[in-house]
Amino acid sequence: MTHLRIALWGVLPYLALTVLVAGSLWRYHYDRFGFTTHSSQLHESRLLGIGGPLFHYGLIFVFAGHVIGLLVPESWTDRLHIGESFYHANALLAGGTAGLAAVTGLAVLLWRRLRVPAVRRATSRSDRVVYPLLAAVLLAGLTVTAGGALPGAYDYRTGVSVWFRSLFTLDPQVTLMAQAPVTYQLHALLAIALFTLWPFSRLVHAFTAPLGYLTRPYILYRSRTTPYRHPASPPTSGKPRRRPPSRKTATRPATPARPLPEHAPRGRDGRSELG
Repeated sequence: MTHLRIALWGVLPYLALTVLVAGSLWRYHYDRFGFTTHSSQLHESRLLGIGGPLFHYGLIFVFAGHVIGLLVPESWTDRLHIGESFYHANALLAGGTAGLAAVTGLAVLLWRRLRVPAVRRATSRSDRVVYPLLAAVLLAGLTVTAGGALPGAYDYRTGVSVWFRSLFTLDPQVTLMAQAPVTYQLHALLAIALFTLWPFSRLVHAFTAPLGYLTRPYILYRSRTTPYRHPASPPTSGKPRRRPPSRKTATRPATPARPLPEHAPRGRDGRSELG
């Protein structure tokens, strides 16, 4: 059992992190155009407009809550005179609301993917694995959040959080995570599996950011009805000027006939024999 605990909570997190980083770099090098969500908005946009914002904004706040709960030590909040009851109540309210929003948005997106035939046909094999795993991670997180509000509940800040921070010092405290409740262990294992599959699914688009928009020049739009005028040219009247004909379409003026000399011989019909 000791070797299993070391493998789960002392070795597996580093393997998952290695696969996450190396897999993302590999895919960016060999499949740069695949760093996309493979959006199906053209097939259906109404349900996507409802579930997409709920899922993404809820997931952002869930991630922020995990950063605060796992990386901020308890001693820091004590220095700020933040009591434990207030901290856990705030975590329950904010984390629970964000988790419910993410779960609701994911449910709408999954219903849309099953309901719309075109979207269902666009579902890849990785989606069939990642979507249920993502739903399981969110539901396990909601279960952990709800259980933390019960009297005498497990304090993850003295157990799971300390174990998570010890991973960065390369001295994982396996015993703390092994003594955590099963719900916390299940939530952590599901999250590790999700991050392992992250580079090989459409979730990899989370690592892309449109930073080029900050330095991209402005795009100028011109109306088709208003004629374009260079800023340095003087203003013209309301009537558009006629463009001169090009050389290909221009016609040469007719050359007038030269008068014949008086001594030119003429034929019977009076015409000149020279011409």
